[in-house]
Amino acid sequence: MKFLSLALASVLALGIQTSANAAGPASTTTSIQQIRNATAKITYGDTVLLVDPMLAAKGAYPGFPDTYRSELRNPTVELPFDVGQVLKDVDAVLLTHTHLDHWDPAAETLIPRKMTMFVQHEADAALLRGKGFADVRILPAHVTFGGVKISRVAAQHGSAAMFQVEPLATLLGSVTGFVFQKAGEPTIYLAGDTVWTGDVRDAIKRYAPDVIVLNTGDARVKGFDTGIIMGVEDTSRVHALAPTAKIVAVHMDAVNHMTVSRADLRRYVREKALQDSVLIPEDGETLNF
Repeated sequence: MKFLSLALASVLALGIQTSANAAGPASTTTSIQQIRNATAKITYGDTVLLVDPMLAAKGAYPGFPDTYRSELRNPTVELPFDVGQVLKDVDAVLLTHTHLDHWDPAAETLIPRKMTMFVQHEADAALLRGKGFADVRILPAHVTFGGVKISRVAAQHGSAAMFQVEPLATLLGSVTGFVFQKAGEPTIYLAGDTVWTGDVRDAIKRYAPDVIVLNTGDARVKGFDTGIIMGVEDTSRVHALAPTAKIVAVHMDAVNHMTVSRADLRRYVREKALQDSVLIPEDGETLNF
């Protein structure tokens, strides 16, 4: 079974229960289910939040132009289960931004129009309202939904040098990260599509998250030798700053322009002896905290 891997061994060593090895009901109420790419379900008790849904079938879209392996079609893998299961029990959808690999036409079609939708700014809100979504909310600095406090954290989708180049700067656009908090439950920081910045560092110091979700696929655009999101070395950087936090590494093996795979990151984690801190969930896997 695919979960009987080094990644699962690391999880078991941490004492974190996954859906693949659970002998009974989870003893905790907070979980993250990796769906595919950057799509995840975060559950705090009875509140279920779906982040960045990309719901299309494998190969539905062309590769992103002027990026690494642009000849591949996206997504490069299927969802781990049907869309009905992805959307089951979801109370709200949160978008870090509206790039295709975080919000696609399939999600736009399949998510109920009455679903509560949280977005970063008016442009994204207008996009969703124009498609008929009735409950679109622009996230302030902090908001509470379903007993979960959600805070926005600044993110930067590429290097400073990239943002000096038009139209690349416009294409990369603005993005956001989220911090989720609930009394008596672990604090989760979902960094989103960002490179390492002072805002990321400050968020980790300010919120002292128990769990940090990093997009570590190191996506690349042509003409630059650094990524537009984090990569393997960022797991070490985050671990050094937050040594007791569990790092959940996602956004790999699903879209064309990722240069880091789960296998790559697992090798790095072994080399750096980070197995007790870095979790690399498979698609469909649930981590209970």
